[in-house]
Amino acid sequence: MSSKDIAAPGGNAFLNFTSNRWMQLIFGILCMGLVANLQYAWTLFVTPLEAKNHWGLSAIQLSFAIFIVVETWLVPIEGWLVDKFGPRIVIAIGAVFAAVGWMIDAHATTLAELYTAAVIAGIGAGCVYGTCVGNALKWFPDKRGLAAGFTAAGFGAGAAVTVIPIANMIQTSGYERAFMFFGIAQGVLIFIFAMFMVRPAPPKGVQPAPRIVTTKVDYTAGQMVKTPVFWLTYLLYVAVAAGGLMATAQIGPIAKDYGLAKLPMSLFGLTLPLLTMTLSIDNLANGFTRPLCGFISDRIGRENTMFIVFIGEGLSMLGLMKYGHSPIAFMTFAALVFLFWGEIFSIFPAICADTFGVKFAAGNAGTLYTAKGTASLLVPLASVLSAGGNWDRVFIVGAAISIVAAILAKFVLAPMRKRFIDEANAAIVAKPAAQPAAGMIDGGNLAKSKVI
Repeated sequence: MSSKDIAAPGGNAFLNFTSNRWMQLIFGILCMGLVANLQYAWTLFVTPLEAKNHWGLSAIQLSFAIFIVVETWLVPIEGWLVDKFGPRIVIAIGAVFAAVGWMIDAHATTLAELYTAAVIAGIGAGCVYGTCVGNALKWFPDKRGLAAGFTAAGFGAGAAVTVIPIANMIQTSGYERAFMFFGIAQGVLIFIFAMFMVRPAPPKGVQPAPRIVTTKVDYTAGQMVKTPVFWLTYLLYVAVAAGGLMATAQIGPIAKDYGLAKLPMSLFGLTLPLLTMTLSIDNLANGFTRPLCGFISDRIGRENTMFIVFIGEGLSMLGLMKYGHSPIAFMTFAALVFLFWGEIFSIFPAICADTFGVKFAAGNAGTLYTAKGTASLLVPLASVLSAGGNWDRVFIVGAAISIVAAILAKFVLAPMRKRFIDEANAAIVAKPAAQPAAGMIDGGNLAKSKVI
């Protein structure tokens, strides 16, 4: 492994400062916040795009689904590049792609151009997201949930800072100018922060969180996907991500169908259209929950936390269905949906590193992250279920899936994962001489003995 882009003691004082693991975490959070608008501000552009081009909401939302699929399904490749070459170059490439994607959106006159922009922006977002989360897992083996949570919080809450100026620019100058201005600005800033990103040297004397059972085996992504425990984890990720993605993409149309989108709402002396204020609050809730639930999962366990929040997600969807026609209730339950949903982006990367090791954490977490892309394929289903402006079916299906996922996490995944880790660790203790150099073990053969 090359020493390039690896933190090391000594040398330039400024480089030592920027290579501090907390500074690396901050740089990752900033990059995530800057790329977040590609997903979380998208709903602001849907109606203006339809008003000008008359492509149809389903056709426009297909662009969102394409973006999510590309963003997530290419992350394993991007994670492999991070594990091999370090985070700096991958984030820098992501910055360029993220900017170009929105620049194409600004000038798109056909659906083909809109979909092309979605592919390019998806590559950019995936480069930034997968790199920053993977790097955080490597820097913080003792606080994986918290570090992944803070990093993912940048993606969840980052759009809250800019959603109001983006909405204002769309209103005053048109969506084209908003795409251009924010696309270029975000890309330039991400590129600058990328120059300070480095991967850690092997940690010394840093132990995992005391209540978290972790593997002593470092699995490659190829070895990981041969294990049943990975696929159950993947299934749960898809299930819970699907409901949240439907809300993320459809919160604007839902508010419009409920007759609430332009209703003026005042909070702390600030008056905004209900949709704009709801999106700001939702993004803050979405960001806040990630480090909070990551921290909690470091203390009480991953599956215990999943059980609590997945049930909370289901109940929040049912509350939005029943009471959401009231402006205050709409804002409250929408925020709760995001609060109970956003934690998946801290807990699942942490549980992946706990189960499959930290050496290949970027590639492994990226492989698991493709579950978000799989879940995005269900987003157009929301438009079908909500035909005629009836969103009840969407909420009922999403709530049922979340509650079932909670039960599976607590009573199926938890014992399966513990057994998998215990057997792997016991194999190393029993046959230490058989363990290859650099902490690797034949995870593929080990995985075959654990098929249940």
